[in-house]
Amino acid sequence: MNTLHLLSGGAAQALVTRLQDRFWALHSHTIEASFGAVGMMKDKLLAGAPCDVLILTDTLIEQLTRSGQLAAGTAQALGVVKTGIAVKTGEARPAVATRAELKAALQAASGIYFPDAVKSTAGIHFMNVLKQLGLDEELADRLRTYPNGAAAMTAMAQSTEKGLIGCTQDTEILYIEGVDLIADLPPEFELATVYTAAVCTGAKAPEAAAVLIGLLAGSESAMLRLECGFES
Repeated sequence: MNTLHLLSGGAAQALVTRLQDRFWALHSHTIEASFGAVGMMKDKLLAGAPCDVLILTDTLIEQLTRSGQLAAGTAQALGVVKTGIAVKTGEARPAVATRAELKAALQAASGIYFPDAVKSTAGIHFMNVLKQLGLDEELADRLRTYPNGAAAMTAMAQSTEKGLIGCTQDTEILYIEGVDLIADLPPEFELATVYTAAVCTGAKAPEAAAVLIGLLAGSESAMLRLECGFES
């Protein structure tokens, strides 16, 4: 069986998963994918993990292209992903549209779920938001971090505790059953990240890699990208 290896930030997990059957129909390759914090995926690539297609933030894709890990001219943007606030499905949705409302909602939460504050795009950003709000020390015992946004949202959905709140990229909130996206971060804290796919220079299946990127970024999947949380 032909296999294509993919390393990707968690933001693209829903999109890739929903296009796997279509990719098989087009190129008869299965996708062996690893999703996680972008820093972790970059580290895996540099450590020699097999990779045909890499999906990370546009900034990291540019860096890795310049350093020779990615094939020049193969990068295609999937879209912009914003970072939002989530609660468990069926629970009250606090107001978070302003700095003051977000601060109050976080102070009222029994637990705060978000991704790795060192390796993940959303986790790094959200920790900075907490610091700007003066809450990083005040709420330290309520902060619950996970390797990536999907893991954080899954843990929050499975918790029996009430009054939880989460923050990660919109695509990861929309992907997990049991949590609801209630709003993006207030404008002054907005994080809008462009995610881009590119072919690895060490790709064992470069033709299949190009087909997958064309499918992920092309017009055929435009509506699906919107459903998954990517904006143009």
